[in-house]
Amino acid sequence: MLEAIFLGIIQGLTEFLPVSSSAHIRILGEFLPSAQDPGATFTAIMQIGTEIAVLIYFRADIARLISASLKWLISRGGLVGSERSDARLSTLILLGSLPI
Repeated sequence: MLEAIFLGIIQGLTEFLPVSSSAHIRILGEFLPSAQDPGATFTAIMQIGTEIAVLIYFRADIARLISASLKWLISRGGLVGSERSDARLSTLILLGSLPI
């Protein structure tokens, strides 16, 4: 149980670095008392947990971006101020997420 908590902390600290957090989990798993690779299932659950934490943390921002995008779609672009910026940002995020 303590090993899982330790690996969870490592996952949280290294997730946003431009290197593989999965590799950190696997490598550090070798140095723990059990000296075992945590496995694909454990790593997948850690990744899902990280994604849920990010969604919860940014829920207000995500809701604001979705709301502005829906208003833009319904009103055909008649947004002003921050709603216009939010709709533009959500469009850019969507375009930046496309696998090319």
